[in-house]
Parts: sequence; structure tokens; C-alpha cells
Amino acid sequence: MRALASLSRFVGNTFAYWVLIFAVVAFFEPTWFIGLKSAIVPLLGLVMFGMGLTLKLDDFAEVARHPWRVALGVVAHFVIMPGVAWLLCQAFHLPPEIAVGVILVGCCPSGTSSNVMTWLARGDLALSVAIAAVTTLLAPLLTPALIWLLASAWLPVSFMELFWSILQVVLLPIVLGVVAQRVLGERVRHAVEVLPLVSVISIVMIVAAVVAASQAKIAESGLLIMAVVMLHNSFGYLLGYFTGRLFKLPLAQRKSLALEVGMQNSGLGAALASAHFSPLAAVPSALFSVWHNISGALLSTYFRRMSEEQDRRAVEHTPPT
Repeated sequence: MRALASLSRFVGNTFAYWVLIFAVVAFFEPTWFIGLKSAIVPLLGLVMFGMGLTLKLDDFAEVARHPWRVALGVVAHFVIMPGVAWLLCQAFHLPPEIAVGVILVGCCPSGTSSNVMTWLARGDLALSVAIAAVTTLLAPLLTPALIWLLASAWLPVSFMELFWSILQVVLLPIVLGVVAQRVLGERVRHAVEVLPLVSVISIVMIVAAVVAASQAKIAESGLLIMAVVMLHNSFGYLLGYFTGRLFKLPLAQRKSLALEVGMQNSGLGAALASAHFSPLAAVPSALFSVWHNISGALLSTYFRRMSEEQDRRAVEHTPPT
């Protein structure tokens, strides 16, 4: 079990590379992965169940201690990312299926990998976990509402169908995971240790299935979608950080806000797009999954150094005692 836990940690720490490798392989050999399309929704449910196993009441203690900071992060996430997605669709005159896919990923809750990036960046991890948990719990209501509001101009959107899908694929597995944790107690500890491995394999298979199903369309318009995804993610980081600065949050909280706003649960986006729209609509989520893990790692490295530089300056300007 110890070896499996070590493997799990290694795979979790190299998540972005596995997603990138399998996305490329799926593009050149789509027949290897096309059969996984029907497994996208169950795989995401498995990831959400794993998230439920790791959630504790302490994760929500930050909401009680600093409710306005958590509320600021949640509002920023559900305003900035959907808004930027809509503006990019207008600016680039995207085709309907791609536009819906971009808006869909923009309306998803915060991605779980943002917590890892916040920890690496020396941000406020408690705030990051609280924002991710609250955005996920609000997703069954806010995600379909925002998609219906912003994407209906391109394609028909059914609020109730999206609502029930997210309820089944996000909220129900999380609740089952929390219940399992409460009932089984310490017996789930070994399962939690291998969760990164299970989550990475699941997300990698989802991305590979989406890329395989849309290989021809990606070859045709992949560069355009990638450019939009990179801009979307970058504006999320930038506006999230400056939202924290506008409200005079300390540096650690500004880091958390930037990463929580800019990183999305792109696995949910891919699952919803595949189930309710088309394989092409799932491509922005698949590419986002690849890109935000790379950009998040780069940004967290920059943020980590920023903290060290500020600490050094503080020491240099402290008068001798």
C-alpha cells in the first residue's frame, strides 16, 4: 500500500504531463480512446466521490472565520470566468458549438487542482479549499443558470437537464463520499492516499475520450480554441488577483483568489458538453484541462518566488534591534 501511495503522489504531482501526453496520443490515435466516450460521466462521478472522501467540516471553518473573503472568491469566480468567456466568444466570433463549449467551461466551479497550486504558491490554503468547496456545492444551481443565460444565443440550452446532470454527477457523489468518510472513519485513509492516482487516471481518460471524439474538428480549429482557452485562463488569473488587491487582501489571499478564479473543473465541462451538446463543444474543456495545469504550475512557481522576494525586502528594511 505504501508503494501505491508513493506512486499516487508521483502521478498527482506530474498530472499536467500525463494529461498532455494522452491528449497528444488520442489526437494521433483516436481509435484507441473513442470507446471511452460513454465512460466520461461515470469517471467524473468517481472523481467527485473521491473529493467527498477528502472533505471535512474543518474545510468550511474558513467560511465561518472569514465569510466575506470566501464570498468574494465565490462571486469573483462565477462573475469573472463566465463573463470573460462570453466576451471572448463575441470578440473571436466563435462558431456556435465552440462558443457554447467556452462558456460552459467558464461557468464550471473551481478545479480541485487549484488547491495544490495554492499550496505550492504559499497562498492561503484554507481560503482556497473553502472557495473550491462552496463553488462546487453551488454548481448545480449556478452553472446551468449561467450557461442558460449566456449560451442560449448560440444553441438551445435546457436549464433543468443541466441541473439534474450536475446534481447526479457532482453533488450526489460528493455527498456519498462525505457519508462514506463519516461512516467508515479511519478505514478510508488508505483509499484517500491513492485518490490522486484514481483522479488523474479518470481525468486523463476523459480528456483522451474528448480529444479522440473531436479529432477532425481539433485539427481544423484547434489553434483558435487553444488561443481562446489560454486567454480565458490568463484573464481569470489576472482579474482574480486584482480583485483581491482591490479589496486590500493580504498577498497570500490574493494568490488564492487568482488561482481559484482562473482554474476550472474542466472535467465537469467536458462531461456536460459531451452529454448535452456535442464532442466539439467538449474540446475547450479538454484543452483547458491540459493548459490550466501547466499555467497553474508556472504561476504558482512565480507566486512562490514573489513571497520570498517580499520577505527578503521586509528583512532588509527592518531596523536592527
